[in-house]
Amino acid sequence: MFRNVAMSRNGAALGLAALLAVASLAAAAPASATPGGGSNPHGGRSQCELAPGRSTITVQSGGLDRTVVVHVPTTGKRSAALPLVLDLHGSNSTPTEQLTRSQLDKTAEQEGFIVAAPQGAIPLPAGFSWNVPFTATDVAGAPDDVTFLADLIATLTDDGCVDASRVYAAGYSGGGRLVSQFACEHPELVAAIAPVAGLRAGAALTTAAGLVPDPATCAPRKGVPVITFNGTADPTNPFDGGGAPYWGYGALAASERWAEINGCKTAKETRVSASVTVVTHRGCKQHAAVLQYVVAGGGHTWPGGNAAAFPNSGVTTQEISASNLMWNFFERYKSHRH
Repeated sequence: MFRNVAMSRNGAALGLAALLAVASLAAAAPASATPGGGSNPHGGRSQCELAPGRSTITVQSGGLDRTVVVHVPTTGKRSAALPLVLDLHGSNSTPTEQLTRSQLDKTAEQEGFIVAAPQGAIPLPAGFSWNVPFTATDVAGAPDDVTFLADLIATLTDDGCVDASRVYAAGYSGGGRLVSQFACEHPELVAAIAPVAGLRAGAALTTAAGLVPDPATCAPRKGVPVITFNGTADPTNPFDGGGAPYWGYGALAASERWAEINGCKTAKETRVSASVTVVTHRGCKQHAAVLQYVVAGGGHTWPGGNAAAFPNSGVTTQEISASNLMWNFFERYKSHRH
């Protein structure tokens, strides 16, 4: 069960003290998912108690009350469990700031899904960060954030709010890195993922050819559909690799590794707009496609997002909307229990 902390249909901001107090593709049918709990094949044992609009809840994980900001559509019927999109903030940020950046709550309102923005547990001056396995941000003694995401999904599924076959995960920067690793470890729990400026495919491995994704640290039991977005002028997570120790290999190496994991056979680059191209990896096992949108001159930002929310991060293109594109991609995929 979750516990409601505060509710506001107008979207009240989340206070940081909450956690400190405790320290385009057609046929798509990827393979099975087995979310944790619920007797209904679509997830859920009871009537969902989440109120329409924005609310703040806590979810038990690892003996801690973890904070999550949730937006439930205010329009449409609530006769059935809804799809869920996780929206993970970047390092030194908060769930409220992330929703301001991504505006996924607006997409959720239009398209009829629940968006849940969880909060990291490692405090930083202006927010929180995630405990991402196999990286320099893997902090000894910090809560297990991979398990936290699994617990969050299980909680919302068991409480009748979420359709377990339609769970998706997006994340910006450090949140994208955690989403990537979550898919590596729990491909059965997500139907597709969408890291923005943060796709990884395991730890960085040093080889004679340079830094590459380490297959030993990302070996999912099945393929996971991926849509990802990167700017070629990203000052934080460089497109070609390098940067901070947690980054290492570049954006193309990450997407190509996921295409390999998913058994994709072909790749095609298409120009979408003046500054944007997309590389589509097709012919993948279980239709688990990999799409990488590349913004020429784009920064460490969320395409189509609130440009004012990305100070000193480079250009935020408005030629595409990452939130709308990822939802169009997500809704083609379902996971199935067996």
